Amino acid sequence: MKNLIVPLALALAATTGTFALPIDAAIAGPTYTGVKGGNTAVGGYDVTSYFTGSGVPVKGSKAHKVTYKGADYYFSTAANAKKFKEKPAQFAPQYGGHCAWAMSRGSLAPGDPLVYKVVDGKLYLNVNKQVQKTWLTDVAGFIKKADINWPKFPDDAKFGG
Repeated sequence: MKNLIVPLALALAATTGTFALPIDAAIAGPTYTGVKGGNTAVGGYDVTSYFTGSGVPVKGSKAHKVTYKGADYYFSTAANAKKFKEKPAQFAPQYGGHCAWAMSRGSLAPGDPLVYKVVDGKLYLNVNKQVQKTWLTDVAGFIKKADINWPKFPDDAKFGG
């Protein structure tokens, strides 16, 4: 994991001149979907809630758990869990929940469930708000690059996605 986070830290420093998270915090930070070591998808947020238009993700409950591609997704209602079961790929975050900007650079970084954007009906997470500002400068371009890079990662790195 350290081998994947450190290049991201260097890329961030080179691109922005600063790095919002200390490297150690990025390595030992919270575990979200796509980051080996835990299997709770999107920090326990109900992924269907990102698509309601309210703009506020809702925490899910273990009472409404669905396992998909090795990750446990929690939902706020049984109806949302059912909706996910019917079309999981429609709601699951892109790149296994890894940061979309980092993926565009060929690196893995955890996606923060509170730093996100839905683009063309797909959920994208970013590692932090500073990175998201960069990502928002060319969303289509970064998605195109990330889509090329994602298949290059081995399946065990794609945990949760």
